[in-house]
Amino acid sequence: MPAFRLACAWWFAAPAVVLSAALGGACLAQEPTAQAPAATSAQLSGTLAKVRASGTIAVGHRASSVPFSYLDANKQPIGYTVELCKQLVAAIGEAVHRPLDIRWVPVTAETRVDAVASGQVDLECGSTTSNLERRKRVDFSPVIFVAGTKVLVKKDSPIRDFRDLAGKAVAVTRGTTNEKAVRDLSQKFKLGIRILDADEQAQGLALVVRGEAEAFASDDVLLRGLIAQYAATSELEVLGDYLSYDPYGVMFRKSDPLLAQVVKDSFQAMAASGEIERQYTRWFLGKLPSGGSINLPMSAQLESIIQAMALKAQ
Repeated sequence: MPAFRLACAWWFAAPAVVLSAALGGACLAQEPTAQAPAATSAQLSGTLAKVRASGTIAVGHRASSVPFSYLDANKQPIGYTVELCKQLVAAIGEAVHRPLDIRWVPVTAETRVDAVASGQVDLECGSTTSNLERRKRVDFSPVIFVAGTKVLVKKDSPIRDFRDLAGKAVAVTRGTTNEKAVRDLSQKFKLGIRILDADEQAQGLALVVRGEAEAFASDDVLLRGLIAQYAATSELEVLGDYLSYDPYGVMFRKSDPLLAQVVKDSFQAMAASGEIERQYTRWFLGKLPSGGSINLPMSAQLESIIQAMALKAQ
């Protein structure tokens, strides 16, 4: 996929300064000069040393996680998380004193954790839940969204809550927390749910539309995003109680303290500047490129998380 060139951004000087201070140098939002020598590979480590040497950062993205990370009409990654990640990449470029090209790498719900842990991608920018099990293998940015598992059904479906799923075929995206939530639910209440695995969100939706599954279980916001993307508000609905709690973050490799510091400082700076709120308004309240709108006001919980992040930047 074509590279995306990001120039240095002055408003992310803060995380760069923090890192440069740790390295014993000053960070400017421009190419290095004699007064501000560039950090060298010997001074850097982990991902920062890697991307400084190559000038490229590999970013994992999803194909249909609307509106977080999905493909536009030109098959280019767009979305809420994608935009936040572009800002993060600019901050990483500041930290290593060179602009970075983004190499976009497609990942799925099933492959994303392995892609980060193995080094195939440096950042994963999608709709990924930060939980204890995953944090054994990868690290996460501060929380950028809070979701939970619900079910999507046709409006004429007799399904009204999770108990109505007994004996039904329910689609899930393979490798997600939603899959685990449905399996646990079925076992706990002895519902005998028949689980149909899909590789991506759009495939799960298609199973319901074609009548092969009677429900699709996923994060509520992703289900609403699919309905908006495909203008299916008259045919489909999201209902039921929350079956799980899913705080989203950007994934990156574990045991990489210099990168972790830049990630933390970058998101705190975005919270303080209002950038996270601006991107939320754009992707959740405004019209999507497809013309539809999710029309989902920010939850009080996410507001509190962003406010706390902003305070830490002061």
